Amino acid sequence: MARSEEILPAYRLETAEQALALLNPNRADLLRLLDVPASATEVARRIGDTPQKVNYHLKSLEKVGLVRRSGTRQVKNLVEVLYQAVARTYVIPDAFGWPEELRTRMKSQGALRHLLSAADQIRNDAARLMDAADEAAEVPSAAMDFEVDLPDEAARQAFIRDYTEAVRQVAGRFRAPQQSKEHAFRVMAVIYPKLDAGGMNHEG
Repeated sequence: MARSEEILPAYRLETAEQALALLNPNRADLLRLLDVPASATEVARRIGDTPQKVNYHLKSLEKVGLVRRSGTRQVKNLVEVLYQAVARTYVIPDAFGWPEELRTRMKSQGALRHLLSAADQIRNDAARLMDAADEAAEVPSAAMDFEVDLPDEAARQAFIRDYTEAVRQVAGRFRAPQQSKEHAFRVMAVIYPKLDAGGMNHEG
């Protein structure tokens, strides 16, 4: 039987393992869906994944204390375990006194979370623009998609340095005045390994 419990508005993470679990994109998405009790099968259906994979992530989140079991439910001849998040939002302390390996993993996963947040922001803004725009009007927007060759850490750092400087100079010429945002446009830039071309197989 399901028992929906009152969950915390915010939970301050207590261990490095909790933070790493939260910064895993798949597990962070699951937490957002578990404000009410749900089974692995139910969550898998909502996100288009397999129950086995979702169940694996739920058990990992339960192990570090970010979700809890919230009862069971009989479905035909099966008994499904229901899970619920412990909070709606999570606060990551500035320091845990982690070893270097964990700090490095946190930095890497944190960058990936920022990439996903940017993707969500673009998708949400595009949907709102389509709703707000007149059907006959074209929304002024642009997108660029290109590939670069960055074989090692030195090349990646050099690209980021040069690209950032170029964008800074251009943005400085068109920066929206602080006192008026009437004509402001959002600009985002992302870079990530191209998986199907071996982008993860780099040095450094």
